[in-house]
Amino acid sequence: MSELITLCGIDACAIMYSQYESQPKVWPSPIGVQQVLFKLKMIPEMEQRKNMVNQENFLSQRTIKLLDEKISNIDKRMDAFAITPLNAQGASSSPSSFMVALPLMTMVMPKMMLRIGTEDIVQSDVNNLDPIKR
Repeated sequence: MSELITLCGIDACAIMYSQYESQPKVWPSPIGVQQVLFKLKMIPEMEQRKNMVNQENFLSQRTIKLLDEKISNIDKRMDAFAITPLNAQGASSSPSSFMVALPLMTMVMPKMMLRIGTEDIVQSDVNNLDPIKR
């Protein structure tokens, strides 16, 4: 708790109940707890409850946040994969593969494709290529 108070610059206290003890333990001291609770009671109720969460709500919010981050990361990786040109050499080492390297011009944005006539696009004769380069 003392690290929390120091790092965040807030007033905090702890009241800990145990089934093995008749009186709760308090931190930092009974007077310190009373001071923090007095300050809390001076704040309007709406303001007090604004940032309060119970453990269930906290875990739900945290889970949703983590899932959103993971989905965002997956979306970013998918976007990066979609704009990355195919690596014809790493795609397949099997000579019987049906995968064929696309001409580089097919990776250009559609706007650029309109500026370039189809006569500028040259397609290699796939049958004459080395099987690894296919």
